[in-house]
Amino acid sequence: MLAEIITIGDEILIGQIVDTNSAWMARQLNLIGVSVKQISSVSDDEQHILNALAEAEQRADIILITGGLGPTKDDITKKTLAKYFNMGFRRDEGALDMVRQIFEKYKRPLIDINMQQADVPEGCEVIINKNGTAPCMWFEQNKKIFVSMPGVPYEMMYLMDDEILPRIKSRFKLPSIVHKTILTANIGESFLAKELEEIEDSLPAYIKLAYLPKLGQVRLRLSAKGENESLLKTEVENFAQKIIAKIKKFVVVDEDVQVEKAILDIMKNEGLTLSTAESCTGGYIAHLITQHPGCSSVYWGGAVAYAYELKESILGVQEGTLTKFGAVSKETVIEMAEGAIKHFKTDYSIAVSGIAGPDGGTEDKPVGTVWIAISSKNKTLAKVFNFSNKRIQNIERSASSALVMLLNLLKEDLHKE
Repeated sequence: MLAEIITIGDEILIGQIVDTNSAWMARQLNLIGVSVKQISSVSDDEQHILNALAEAEQRADIILITGGLGPTKDDITKKTLAKYFNMGFRRDEGALDMVRQIFEKYKRPLIDINMQQADVPEGCEVIINKNGTAPCMWFEQNKKIFVSMPGVPYEMMYLMDDEILPRIKSRFKLPSIVHKTILTANIGESFLAKELEEIEDSLPAYIKLAYLPKLGQVRLRLSAKGENESLLKTEVENFAQKIIAKIKKFVVVDEDVQVEKAILDIMKNEGLTLSTAESCTGGYIAHLITQHPGCSSVYWGGAVAYAYELKESILGVQEGTLTKFGAVSKETVIEMAEGAIKHFKTDYSIAVSGIAGPDGGTEDKPVGTVWIAISSKNKTLAKVFNFSNKRIQNIERSASSALVMLLNLLKEDLHKE
């Protein structure tokens, strides 16, 4: 079963917004056994949309469309769909009632342009959008399914979860898909491929190994597709254990989670707490941690201390250390980490100080020089990294490296116990 995703809107093509809808939909479709054949973004142009629909109909069984369903003149998806399917319009009473409820809820006047949101191509099936005024529309033609949804992410997600995915699962006999993810760090994609060459060559045709690199990390994803889900899970797990045994020292976690989530899970189970002391990363590490629900049981907080004065007053870094060694140094970052544990009263801490760029570097400390320290109540480790001259990449790589260092120290401490 093949699907195609089409996102509509000039704002996507000019980079004004990022198309997160397609990635989310592709993940959900994959989980139920539907393969995505292609993802396209098209402009708010009638002929462009018509061409995209015709081409998608030749390639896929299910075409999912988002965007262009607003009440303004630049939102032309509904009219274009009516033209594609050669349909007139009707006013759907269920959709109109939902529009009325939304405007009553927010005590706003309901004007004609808003009521027109309930006008739909006469041959479509309307799926009520409980979170917005634009209805979802389901079309069928030549044994192909077309679904048009609003582009607002949370509206689309609710419709997919509550309506579209259940309908697809009940309508079609779909294969089972099993995934297993292994997160690695401190080894490049090409080196991993070399290490795993023999195992990869032994995989049966229905099991694939994908390499998904990110700054400082590589995710290995085993994917299997077939009819017997239980057998697939067993086979995938067996191959996963072979991979883990082969590259054990590079494995961070054998789950499909971000490294900071793995840290939070371990520390929560052990009743441990964490604080951060950030300079060049500007709170990015704290952001990664606090995006996860329940992080407050582990993460107590931290400091973003750029200035010398704040490193001294908040983290207890000695003035003499800063004067003699500078902010970007082993000595300073160690005092930052140990100061965080002392002042924030946590079990572990992360400290980062570096030159993110694009300027500020010197001959002995060029742009991309970053010192990271990880501290517990009994031990502090510090390491220097030499990244690039790209500021955002340096921030992301610093955060990734710091989190991997913390995870390694946690595992080491817990293994000793």
